[in-house]
Parts: sequence; structure tokens; C-alpha cells
Amino acid sequence: MSLGLQYNHIQLCTIVISKNTLKSKTTCLNSWICLLQDGNQEPFKVRLHLAKDILIIQEQDVICVSGEPFYSGGGAEHNIPVVISKISKEQRAELSGLLFIGDAILQINGINVRKCRHEEVVQVLRNAGEEVTLTVSFLKRAPAFLKLPLNEDCACAPSDQSSGTSSPLCDSGLHLNYHPNNTDTLSCSSWPTSPGLRWEKRWCDLRLIPLLHSRLSQYVPGTDLTRQNAFQVIAVDGVCSGIIQCLSAEESVDWLQAIATNISNLTKHNIKKINRNFPVNQQIVYMGWCEAREQDPLQDRVYSPTFLALRGSCLYKFPAPPVTTWDWTRAEKTFSVYEIMCKVLKDSDLLDRRKHCFTVQSESGEDLYFSVELECDLAQWERAFQTATFLEVERIQCKTYACVLESHLMGLTIDFSTGFICFDAATKAVLWRYKFSQLKGSSDDGKSKIKFLFQNPDTKQIEAKELEFSNLFAVLHCIHSFFAAKVACLDPLFLGNQATASAAASSATTSKAKYTT
Repeated sequence: MSLGLQYNHIQLCTIVISKNTLKSKTTCLNSWICLLQDGNQEPFKVRLHLAKDILIIQEQDVICVSGEPFYSGGGAEHNIPVVISKISKEQRAELSGLLFIGDAILQINGINVRKCRHEEVVQVLRNAGEEVTLTVSFLKRAPAFLKLPLNEDCACAPSDQSSGTSSPLCDSGLHLNYHPNNTDTLSCSSWPTSPGLRWEKRWCDLRLIPLLHSRLSQYVPGTDLTRQNAFQVIAVDGVCSGIIQCLSAEESVDWLQAIATNISNLTKHNIKKINRNFPVNQQIVYMGWCEAREQDPLQDRVYSPTFLALRGSCLYKFPAPPVTTWDWTRAEKTFSVYEIMCKVLKDSDLLDRRKHCFTVQSESGEDLYFSVELECDLAQWERAFQTATFLEVERIQCKTYACVLESHLMGLTIDFSTGFICFDAATKAVLWRYKFSQLKGSSDDGKSKIKFLFQNPDTKQIEAKELEFSNLFAVLHCIHSFFAAKVACLDPLFLGNQATASAAASSATTSKAKYTT
């Protein structure tokens, strides 16, 4: 249970020191001043630190850096009740609007704590349960104890005999409830001094956003509307940075790319660690966030966050990154990677104002529409999909589908080495076979039938072969995947990249020279 109250400023200093210790263990790669809009608040200045695995957002505050702070909370040891010296932001005490700096705590859930020591009051509050009833009173002596000047002419301060709800601390010109918007009125020179004390304006950690599996967004949630020179970072546990506003579009893009690079590097490192626990045919090739476009145009949110993963023979679609082995069995959707078609969209093919989009057509013909944040994200996805497809085709070598030819049950085998083979399902007798290079064209009716146009090597005549399938799109996509893998075998640059990927995955290497076209 936390009300968000603070009675002892020494505790605040301890927290600040602890966070600075955490920060000092990480080497910061980038640092910049920008604006942060958090909820309905006005934008205020913050400083960003981008480290290898964390984004640190800091706000400016004045803290005691030496000596014992003079508003230590009060208590019987100071001959006054415990006095509220600070109210934390967005906690229950602040949200109630009933408590103020300078209020003295007289009772907690009916227990009289007027003459208790500070430590005793804190202990009673900790044991008070989820619902706490406080009786407070604003004391005229409280500002003097806190070393604040009290405006003698102010009529808002009640006598110390009042009870019930408290009254605001009279405006002394000193903002204890510090907010970055008050930086002009809050300075070290105006802070009260005392022998042995030293106050400094420092950048203090406001939020720490771990970057592993974090996602970026420069769009208004659920829409295709881009925020101008602004973005937000959402951690895997849902903690949000708030809207980070940069001074220029160039600065915003630089930060987006820098953060995206760190997220990508962390993901690659994490994939390597996870792959140690998976067999060769179940290696992860890609993991990352994107935004899926809803197919129902009446939805309030057109886009929703989706986590995609390419592992082994499948494309996985998750609502959140898989952490355990069990998570991999609970994907929203799973597709065979060689039976789906991926298309990176040109500007003329985009459905709205979002850039960097691609589609995935499933084995059933369903079209899925995705958007990523940056062009480099799109290029990374395209390379990963090509790699996953190539590795899986290379692994399975052939795929057979049931089909019908003139009312007879047949089988069509797509073989990476030999090409197309059509055979009788009952007798296994081969009716015809052609190499990939002999396929000169094809057409389909969009439902079940495919007409292949093969060139006879002897007569050079085109021979048409029509087959009927129950899973038309799966067959078409599989043929495309095998052709793409054949073409990749002729690309030295692609082969070089795949050799590196295969070595990293400890997959068996096979000479591509044996494959005929």
C-alpha cells in the first residue's frame, strides 16, 4: 500500500543515489534535451540517455547533495506532529486532492499519533491496510519547521487547533511540489540555506525503459496519423515513455533509428541465446513488433500491436513476445512459411498514410496487412522472410499435394532438385515430370484449378497440364517459395549471407552446384 506521501527527505535522497548508481553501470551512447508530454500535462523538458539496453528519461530537480535536510518529517523528537513534506506525483494522496504540504498527521485509522515519533508514525501507516483514514491539521509552525517563510497576512492558514481536512500551504514563492515547468522559479540560489547543507539542480531519473522487446511508435495509437517530430517507446511490460517531442524531424528520425538499432541488436543477441535450446530445424530467424491492420473497417482502432516471429517452418503471430517454451504453443496464428506469400508494398499499393507496409497472404488466401516504423525495419523483415523460406525449402527438399486430374486422384510433388512430378495416387506411376526451367507460365481460377504451361525440351512445344487442388493458395505459394529458393541459389551475395546464417544456426551445409534448373 502506497499513498505517495513523503515524510523524510533523506529517503528521497537515498532513492536518487540508488538510481544514479544503476545508471552509472551502463555506458550511455546518446544524450539529448527534448520535451516530454505525459498524459494531459503540458510538455516539459527532459533529458534522454540512450544506452545499449535501456532508455533513461530524466527530469530536472533540486536535491540536497550534502548534510542532513532540515525538513526531515517532524515527530515527537522535534516536539511537533509528523508533517507532510512532499507528496509524490500520481499517487493516491495527490489524486485525492485533500492533502497538502505542511499538514500534520494527527490520527491514522483512529489511532492517535500526535505525540508519536516519526518512525512510529511511518510504521503505523505501513500497517494501516489498503484503506487509510487520516485526520490532519495544517500547523502554523509547520513552515517554520520546514524552514519556509510564512506569510503572516495570509488568511488561508487556520489555527493549529483545527481538525478534519487540511488547507493548502500558503504561497511562499517556493515550489516544493516541483514540476519541470517551474524551472524558471526554482533555482539553487533561491533555495533556503542552512549551515552544512548544499543544494544542486540535477537531472534525476524519471523513467527507465528496458529496450529488449520494446516497441516504437510515431503514430497516434490505432491510427495512420503521424505525430509531428514525436514518438513514444513502450516497454514489454507496458510501461510507456510518454510522448517524446523533438525539435525537428531530422532529430526525431535520428532518435528513432538509434533506439531501433539498439532494440534490434538486443533482439539478435537474445535470439542467439534462445536458439541454443532449440534443435537445428526449429531455429529462430526473426522476432519483432509491427502493427496489424484490422480487416473490419468499422473498428475504432484500425491498427493494433502484433509480435511476429519466424522460427523453423512457421511464421508465428503473437499478442506479446514469447518468453517460455509454452508461449510458443499459444500463438494467435501459425503459418507454414513456404505456404504463404509475403509482398513488400510500393507507395501506390498502400491503403492509408502509413509507410513501410507489407502483406502476408496465408495458405487459405487470407490477406494480412502489417506496418513497421522504419524503412530499415521493413528491409530487415524482408531479408528474414527470404532467409526463413530458403532454409525451410532447403531442409524439406520436396513437398507433395493431393490433386485431381480428370476425376482421378493424383499427386503433385514439387522437388527442389528435379522439379515437378505428377503421379497416380493409387499406383504411384509417374504421368509426367518437368524441370523448373521448363515452366513457362501458369494460370489459376482463384478457386481450385491451376493450368501449368511447360515447354517440351525436344519439340519446344508448350504442353498444358491442368490440375485441381483443395488448397489452391498453399500450392501456389509453395511453388513460388521453391522458385525463390532456386533463384537464391544463383545469387552469390545471398548464398554468402546464408552460409553465415547456416553456420550460426549449426545447420548442415550442402553444395548448391548439384541442383539443376
